[in-house]
Amino acid sequence: MRQELKELFISGCDEKINKKGATVGLSFYAFFKNKNDNPELLMEAATWWIIKHKLDHFEKAIKIKELILNESKP
Repeated sequence: MRQELKELFISGCDEKINKKGATVGLSFYAFFKNKNDNPELLMEAATWWIIKHKLDHFEKAIKIKELILNESKP
């Protein structure tokens, strides 16, 4: 996963957790505007979410953040 998407996921998770608490759920669409201005990044997010991790449509933000951080570890 490219750095741009990691940063988008982590900042989005942090924002949602800060606003709604640790149990907030979200979908990968939550990280994108309602415009298709970066289809490649959207497809990368969908592939990571659906194909690689087989996640449900809505997942806990804390779970997504942990997955991203664990993938970033050497």
